[in-house]
Amino acid sequence: MQGFQRRVVYITLYEGIAIVAASAGLALMTDAGLGHSGVLAVTASVIAVIWNLAFNALFERWESRQAVRGRSVRRRIAHAIGFEGGLIAFLVPLFAWGLGVSLWQALVMDLGLVVFFLVYTFVFNWVFDRVFGLPASAAPVSPAAAAGQGA
Repeated sequence: MQGFQRRVVYITLYEGIAIVAASAGLALMTDAGLGHSGVLAVTASVIAVIWNLAFNALFERWESRQAVRGRSVRRRIAHAIGFEGGLIAFLVPLFAWGLGVSLWQALVMDLGLVVFFLVYTFVFNWVFDRVFGLPASAAPVSPAAAAGQGA
């Protein structure tokens, strides 16, 4: 599975699990309740979907130009950190506003979620690639095809 179809399946599965986890996490960290936390989690999910589409498109474009193909542990860690780091910039102000807390408190809460999501993103991507295969951008290049690229 490649291209747009792969991204739709990826985002749907990833965000569905993330909404449940984030709702529970925010409810446990605050007195906001599961309903209020759920609304924030869905809003955060919409932001994350948009960021996910943009970030993964840029990451795969960069990845396709690398001499070493495949997704090593190091590359997977870089992917997870890059995605989550960008998401922090979007979600901290949302959590501060939505939960009525300071930016500092929202950052601390978000960092708790980031620790969870760093591990979740890494594991989810690994499992997703094992189940659905690597995207074309990360597929190993055969020696014959690599020799033809320089021509």
